[in-house]
Amino acid sequence: MKVGISLYPTYGGSGAMATELGIKLSDRGHEVHFVSYAQPFRLPSFKERIFFHEVEMAEYPLLEHPPYSLALAVALHRVTVDHKLDLIHVHYAIPHATSAWIANQMLAEDRIKVITTLHGTDITLVGLHPAYQPITQFSIQKSDGITTVSEFLREETVRDFDVDRARIEKIPNFVDPDVYHPDKQPCHRSALAPGGEKILMHVSNFRTVKRVMDTVDILARVRRRLPTRLVLVGDGPERVRAEERAAELGVADDVVFLGKHASVDELLPCADVFLLPSESESFGLAALEALASGAPVVATRIGGLPEVIDHGVSGFLLPVGDVEGMSDAVLSLLLDDERHRQMSEKARQLSVERYSADRIVPLYEQYYERVLATPSERRAAG
Repeated sequence: MKVGISLYPTYGGSGAMATELGIKLSDRGHEVHFVSYAQPFRLPSFKERIFFHEVEMAEYPLLEHPPYSLALAVALHRVTVDHKLDLIHVHYAIPHATSAWIANQMLAEDRIKVITTLHGTDITLVGLHPAYQPITQFSIQKSDGITTVSEFLREETVRDFDVDRARIEKIPNFVDPDVYHPDKQPCHRSALAPGGEKILMHVSNFRTVKRVMDTVDILARVRRRLPTRLVLVGDGPERVRAEERAAELGVADDVVFLGKHASVDELLPCADVFLLPSESESFGLAALEALASGAPVVATRIGGLPEVIDHGVSGFLLPVGDVEGMSDAVLSLLLDDERHRQMSEKARQLSVERYSADRIVPLYEQYYERVLATPSERRAAG
């Protein structure tokens, strides 16, 4: 099968998952064509059966804001024709689903199937803005297939975009247990905590919705009881505020800002506890990768996170903004080695059982086949 994948290539859950899916599909013998404005950050420099097509943007004085969505449509059309794609799979509705629809109109009688995977803020935030809601709804409804990464997001899509629930397939995010595991080498713990301190970790794009300041507040509370360091992986608009907050609380020397890292699999096994105090998470890919790496997760009870984290078993779920409760949850693990060991083992076990790539990727292949099948073939199969 030849699959075109359109995605955001930058640091974030939707781009990471779309890239990992493409890599896994290529491993299973499919030909994958990534189409975006830059090479996906998790894409290796070369991999058999994977091709990257950069969207060309034309500069012109009248185009104060170059129309990326139109350039993407042209690129999708060109790649479809030149490489005889079987389907286009777009990740994140805005603008990819719209661009794919335009590309299909350009193909006329040679139109191919388009599948849209909804990841989160494309539905819960950006897509709901009055400037985008009508085109988001139109593009989703015009897709031949629709998937969401969580049950929470499926219900949000039904409610806010007038989509028949039966049209939406829930296929969760996945993790490769051979990449994310507790014994990953090389181990960077001695560099991150040279004094043998406990390690709290957070990975995100540092947007306001991630509440990075809460992680600093949690560290300040935990440090009163035992030596602890906070490792922050990623970058974004809230980084400066987080640095200022750390200085204000007197914990700047115990906060490590690593910036963006593509190989978070080498860092997560160093975490004693992973923090995700977000006010919105449609799934929580970072939490899943932490669990698979053996790190219990202390997070908020919102969105799709209860589908990923078993409260009291693989982590703890608290209300948004409950810094005190999250700090107590962290201490209950760091001060009890046996409890931490048990929860770490459960985190690994449950994440692999439910969300292993070997289990989830075939669900996409099966869905592709269903969408590509003719109506008579679907009736026969059903």
